[in-house]
Amino acid sequence: MQVILGAGGDISTLLAKELNSYTSQIKLVARHPKPVNPGDECFPADLLDAKQVDRAVTGAEVAYLTVGLKYDSRIWERQWPLIMQNVIDACRKHGCRLVFFDNVYLYDPEAVSNMTEESATNPISRKGRVRLQVLELLQQAMEQQGLQALVARSADFYGPDSKNGILNTLVLNSVSQRKKPSWLADAHKIHSFTYTPDAAKATALLGNTDSAYQQVWHLPTSGERLTGKAFVELAASIAGTKASYTVLTPFLLSLGGLFNRTIKEVIEMNYQYDRDYFFDSSKFCDAFGFVPTSYETGIREVLGR
Repeated sequence: MQVILGAGGDISTLLAKELNSYTSQIKLVARHPKPVNPGDECFPADLLDAKQVDRAVTGAEVAYLTVGLKYDSRIWERQWPLIMQNVIDACRKHGCRLVFFDNVYLYDPEAVSNMTEESATNPISRKGRVRLQVLELLQQAMEQQGLQALVARSADFYGPDSKNGILNTLVLNSVSQRKKPSWLADAHKIHSFTYTPDAAKATALLGNTDSAYQQVWHLPTSGERLTGKAFVELAASIAGTKASYTVLTPFLLSLGGLFNRTIKEVIEMNYQYDRDYFFDSSKFCDAFGFVPTSYETGIREVLGR
């Protein structure tokens, strides 16, 4: 049996479909889980409760931690360390391997222009410091407590039906509705995006590959170096709309942050958009012979073109 801790999100729903290739027993864990495949076991649980996490992991061979907390630094600081410790404890107790779906917030801002699995970790944001804290908990358990685990790390993502993908939110949803898209900070900087179906397929593959454990893996992401402006122009060309856009400058975000907590939370991550942001996934692609989906193909899928 394999268990998804944090079911129902952009990645976990696709992951549940991919796991069908590896197991007939899939357990979906969330506060209010819903089945993805026929035969899925839905297990209501609060990952903040150690006893509930223990029961959720019981009998599982692999656990995928894909939970997505509300985009609020205060919530992350309170809840992420507790969730990670509960999951580590449960996996160690039951001899279950752990796959942690991670992001790039922990990297040093100077590494953002060319991120690899070896890049320096020196986060400057509150959310980034939380991600580094939980990764250190995981690494300690791997190195000192015998936990079999791996890190599957994604760039900002996008994809069909993605509710939280930043490219969807800023550009693709607007283009599909024939509205003016937006970009953050500087539209002339390169930005990588991981396609959610690729991320899910690769995460399932890693979780079921013995030799992948005790390592960090960047999930497959197109090596094309498109700028924000290029993304807008590509999407507009595919949709047959005008390639105009609004740049959400730090000043505009600060004004919006006075009235909206989510916008306020975006401000500290602005450094990922005021410079080139390139995510190198060659380690995974070379190891597994994987060719990431091109941006044109992915955007056509999202826009239904």
